Amino acid sequence: MINLFTPANAVMLLIDHQIGTIRLAISTPHDEIVRNTRALARTAVETGMPLVLTSSQEDRFQGPLLADLAQIAPQAHAARIRRPGVVDCWMYEPFRAAVLASGRNRLIMAGLTNDVCIVYPAISAVQDGFQVQVVADAGGSPTQAADEIALARMAAHGVTITSTNQVMAELATDWSSPAGAAIQTVMYEENLKRLIEA
Repeated sequence: MINLFTPANAVMLLIDHQIGTIRLAISTPHDEIVRNTRALARTAVETGMPLVLTSSQEDRFQGPLLADLAQIAPQAHAARIRRPGVVDCWMYEPFRAAVLASGRNRLIMAGLTNDVCIVYPAISAVQDGFQVQVVADAGGSPTQAADEIALARMAAHGVTITSTNQVMAELATDWSSPAGAAIQTVMYEENLKRLIEA
């Protein structure tokens, strides 16, 4: 496969994984969202990928980011972009500036919710010339229909819809490489262990 996303050319963007917004994501089980979010954050940290976190209105019902993110990525958590209320985070200059500072044009996005917080920045970034993959199972929407509509809308605008394990395998490219081995360990610990050792 050509044009792969790799730890050397992509940036990980985790958007609004907050303790309040996760309650709105009914289409995906909450434990699955947390596992997949942890896996993506660890993949970024353990392979040296740039990781940008953002939150919206932490002082309201959305609440703070999931505690797992502060534990896994304390530097990115401390530097998180706190938006005052801009729905499309791509339109919020501090967030966009943080992404541009990575120097990379391949964006991996995930967040809560797919039908509000992800659909707009994903489409906006594509319209600005970026290649975007949205990790659908590290997010969700208030209903299954809302989720399906959001994913279809993004795909129609050129966003690649993917899953956590799928994007991790693409980033790994080769399980025997240093980055591949690190990603394989994360994938096993966060997602596969519970299936294999059940």
